[in-house]
Amino acid sequence: MSKLKIKPTVSAVTDTLRRATAHHQRGQLGEAEQLYRQVLARQPKNFDALHLFGVLMHQRGMSIEALALIREALKANERSAAALSNQAIVLAALERPDDALVSYDRAIALKPDFAEALNSRGNLLIKLGRTADALASYEQALAAEPRFIDALVNRATALRLMGRDTDAAGAYARALAIDPSRVEVWITLGNTFDRLQRHDDALKCWDHALTLKPGAPELLNNRGNALWQLRRPGEALANYDAALALTPDAVEVHNNRGNALLDLNRPEDALVSFDRALALKPDYAEALVNRANALRDLNRSREAIASCDAALALNPDLAEAHWNKALEQLLLGDFEQGFANYEWRWRRARNAPRDFGVPQWRGEDVGGKSLAGKTVLLHAEQGFGDTIQFVRYVPLLAARGAKIVLEVPDSLMPLIGGMAGVIAMIGRGQPHPPIDLHCPLMSLPLAFGTTLATIPASVPYLRAPAERVEAWRARLPASGKLHVGLVWSGKPTHRNDHNRSIAFERLAPLLAQPDVQFVSLQRDVRESDAAALRNAEAVLRPDLHRADFADTAAIIETLDLVISVDTAVAHLTGALAKPLWPLLPFCPDWRWLLARTDSPWYPGARLFRQPRIGDWDSAIANVAEALASLAATRHTPNDIAFL
Repeated sequence: MSKLKIKPTVSAVTDTLRRATAHHQRGQLGEAEQLYRQVLARQPKNFDALHLFGVLMHQRGMSIEALALIREALKANERSAAALSNQAIVLAALERPDDALVSYDRAIALKPDFAEALNSRGNLLIKLGRTADALASYEQALAAEPRFIDALVNRATALRLMGRDTDAAGAYARALAIDPSRVEVWITLGNTFDRLQRHDDALKCWDHALTLKPGAPELLNNRGNALWQLRRPGEALANYDAALALTPDAVEVHNNRGNALLDLNRPEDALVSFDRALALKPDYAEALVNRANALRDLNRSREAIASCDAALALNPDLAEAHWNKALEQLLLGDFEQGFANYEWRWRRARNAPRDFGVPQWRGEDVGGKSLAGKTVLLHAEQGFGDTIQFVRYVPLLAARGAKIVLEVPDSLMPLIGGMAGVIAMIGRGQPHPPIDLHCPLMSLPLAFGTTLATIPASVPYLRAPAERVEAWRARLPASGKLHVGLVWSGKPTHRNDHNRSIAFERLAPLLAQPDVQFVSLQRDVRESDAAALRNAEAVLRPDLHRADFADTAAIIETLDLVISVDTAVAHLTGALAKPLWPLLPFCPDWRWLLARTDSPWYPGARLFRQPRIGDWDSAIANVAEALASLAATRHTPNDIAFL
């Protein structure tokens, strides 16, 4: 409710009125009422008594009586901007917004620099859904009174409601520069930064808010969320635990705690947190989806699907539940249902489909001739590895008479550009020639009705440029050893990085192999791995001089084997039909399926899996044993032409 201003006009008021006003300003409403009544008993048309008594009645929740009193006051002085503004406040409380707006406008017409009325008018316009008009009203208030903190905050809120989060963040910050004690503004600014994915800035807001409101559970929860977004799950967990120590039944915090535990590779503990959230709120669909994530990490896929189904029973349009269910179905090899549900990815937050102005090809008449002569734009949508894996469908589409325009990241163009049927290559967002249809690369398996038995696994379907292969043959040193490419970590910002990447020093059992020369294919070396890598004499570093994926492919062509965690290099090796040994976490990405040592996508792959969550040592020991056996059984000491 907007604040009613109590300010008597300068007039020949009695001592009784002065005392009434003093009591009113101190919040002593009973005493003030008695004195206002005394004044009105003697002077029934006293403007100040009528006006201020009306304000008092509104403060007591008696808005109908308040309106009658203020209207009587306006009969005595119809040009009182303060009374008109207070009348507007009462009318708004009585759910008469149109009348309230008229009263505000009359007040402002009489006093154009009436900052409080302009601010209150903006609040009313917000409620009416007229956000742009509200913004203008706040800006008028600030023109009259630039340091008016409420108007500054409300202007920021209007900007946020208009989707102008960046402008809103700046506006909130300006308000806090004037009055940094407003904890609610720090909270709103923190939430705005979270929406902008500026989680470092959000964290600063939560830290400042906690200095104003120490130990507040909701702020500890928000701080934990920012830390989780910043990939600092251990610190996030500490904040969630602190919040739960104060509010043990905080449902959302239990759910958030479970997410932090998942990122710490503690799915059993995460499951306990999600179950606790669901015990408190059985219809918590988001917790059911997150519970499915914990079950997935435990390789309990069918239970994970059941948890997604329970979430969908509560909310059939919950995209995350459909998406997670798709991943589990694909992991189990149920491609028919899995790829159908995979299309729900377009309904997830920040993953809207692109509009090319032409229909999406969805597999219509795959075996017929409807594609003959049609130009189809195939476009990458996710990571490098996904693009490499699914460009295998390009020749299949071309074989049906389609002319292919292929949109891929720039660093993949030199590698993929020579594929059959590709008439043009473009980078993401670049202009394309006229097209008849389009299709995201990762929708092609659904369009072709792919099953486990019909995966197009003819390899190689990519080839490194011959001149680059020869150039790398000349640059890499010769030896009589087995030459093995090595990748141990992926992109640090990947949400599953904690699960799929390995610290370089843990590869020591591999690097100790006496008859193996390792060749780093690592794209980026983390600071935590740099020193150990510099001291690893068994590892060559051609990665220091690579330009793009065509160079990586050329190096792979010169090798005997590639050992890689689940990154784009693993997919590239498989696409080149080179021997591939992927190192996979206990819960792998769906494309590697479960409980297999081979891959239907890459016939040359031999899979090495963690036997337990986080147990890279056992997986690496198995690779080291297999590698020693391979090195010992080679027919010649030098199988590769350049060595």
